[in-house]
Amino acid sequence: MVVLMSNDSTTAGYLTPVSDGPDYDEILERELSRWVKALSGLPDGMVKSRWTPVQSAQPAADVNWCGFGIIGIPADDNPAFIDPQDNDSDAQLWRHEVIECMATFYGPGGQRIATQFRDGMAVNQNNETLNAVGLSLADYSPITPFPELINKQWVRRYDITVRLRRKVIREYGIKTLLDAPVKFFGD
Repeated sequence: MVVLMSNDSTTAGYLTPVSDGPDYDEILERELSRWVKALSGLPDGMVKSRWTPVQSAQPAADVNWCGFGIIGIPADDNPAFIDPQDNDSDAQLWRHEVIECMATFYGPGGQRIATQFRDGMAVNQNNETLNAVGLSLADYSPITPFPELINKQWVRRYDITVRLRRKVIREYGIKTLLDAPVKFFGD
């Protein structure tokens, strides 16, 4: 049996979204890196993605910088389905997800920069900037000192985990049933 890919419910087969969903992968990571840079006050190039195909050289122990990455994307277990109101509309799947991020601040001013980043998250205007890209601050962890031995030298390190929320809407080509070839008979 061959299952064909349709992209609406007028024919049998699997359905895939008919519109783009939210940003993920490198686009999302870049947006969040800009946010970390802005709140922490670090200069250009000093917020580095944790997991890239080609890793840049780690800055020296006397340089302030941040390693940043997404560490989880949990979502609610029961998405909502919003049925179309007419046959020209598509059904929508609504779900909420959390983007869990870890920021690790290194360098002689790492503690100061980590606390500045944490406190910057409490500023409404900074949250409005996040809201503009569909994200909102859920919560964040305490800052954890975690000195790291690199090349036989202790490097100051401070970790914080941030949880951001967003609503994901995906449209599927599920059409309404406008009429059915059914006849009712009887008394």
